Amino acid sequence: MDTKPYSTWLEIDLGAIKNNIKQIKAMTGTRMMAVIKANAYGHGVLAVAKAAEQAGAAWLGVARMEEALNLRAAGIKSEVMVLGYTSATMIPEAIKNDIHVAIYDSEMAKAYELQADKVDSRLKAHLKIETGMGRLGMAPGLALDFMSTYYHHPKFDIDGIFTHLARADEPQVDSAGSQLAIFNKLLAQLRGASLCPPMVHAANSAAVLNFPEAYFDMVRPGIALFGLDPSPGSPVPETFRPALTWKARLTSLRVLPPGHGVSYGSVYVTSGHERIGVIPVGYGDGFRREAGQQVIVRGKLVNVVGRVCMDQCMLQLDSVPEAQVGDEVVLLGKQSSQEISANDLAARWGTLNYEVVCGLADRLPRLYSE
Repeated sequence: MDTKPYSTWLEIDLGAIKNNIKQIKAMTGTRMMAVIKANAYGHGVLAVAKAAEQAGAAWLGVARMEEALNLRAAGIKSEVMVLGYTSATMIPEAIKNDIHVAIYDSEMAKAYELQADKVDSRLKAHLKIETGMGRLGMAPGLALDFMSTYYHHPKFDIDGIFTHLARADEPQVDSAGSQLAIFNKLLAQLRGASLCPPMVHAANSAAVLNFPEAYFDMVRPGIALFGLDPSPGSPVPETFRPALTWKARLTSLRVLPPGHGVSYGSVYVTSGHERIGVIPVGYGDGFRREAGQQVIVRGKLVNVVGRVCMDQCMLQLDSVPEAQVGDEVVLLGKQSSQEISANDLAARWGTLNYEVVCGLADRLPRLYSE
């Protein structure tokens, strides 16, 4: 991997992603939809899509039609589904590109029907059921009538039904169990009326780990594909591997005199002669403007000092006298015996690991290895 041209970059281990996918498939024994929305959680959607296909994921899930169309334009042949909202005006494109959409109310279905009439083929769709997430989904009491109207409709192929679990990462509470009970009751009604679609799915990453009863005909892991925990209370197995490392190059190193301000506002002032380094990373890359940050230089944790700028930040390097301009600096990942995980950054930033990796800017070069 040639990193010489780059001042900061991401290293993505596609072998780790494939390993994680294969382990999920072995664990669940069912089909997988690899959820790769938000640029594959910051890992780079096209490379991850191809790796997921190679590892045996038969379906790919995204949040928006634009993401799905980009996959098709790049030559991705797997089944692709838009899990969120799709504008009715995009339905002809969905049909032409063999993309599944989510439907969650009758008015939406009527608008889709008008657009589907413009194309010879049928629209592939999955009905989303609201069971307790409070987000998108049809009320279970409306689903039987809906399926009576649309299951054998000439312009629709309702080939799936799904729900989303709000608290699958909290197995100690009864939320997921209650949602699954509602979902299963509806499935029984639909099966009794011969109106149940052939593909049933509910399990996100946390449910894959905690609720085998949610596996149904397909599972939909997202964050776990990348070796990251769905939550602190629902860690992935130790055999899963994180796929992403974030590195930068030390681009400046100088000794500043006592009383010298560092960065905007001079919120950090040197107390003596201090070795201050610069790395070309800032909040424009997704490195938060938070106090108390650390990175790894020559296998040692060092403090980020002064305010994080849009494109740069400064390091206190007195504890690493051997550091030199050109050294690799790790912001996320391992170096020697030290590690900064996505969970560590999330804790410092007061957020969750999903937001850490999804927030990595598109301008960061992504370098792939197996």
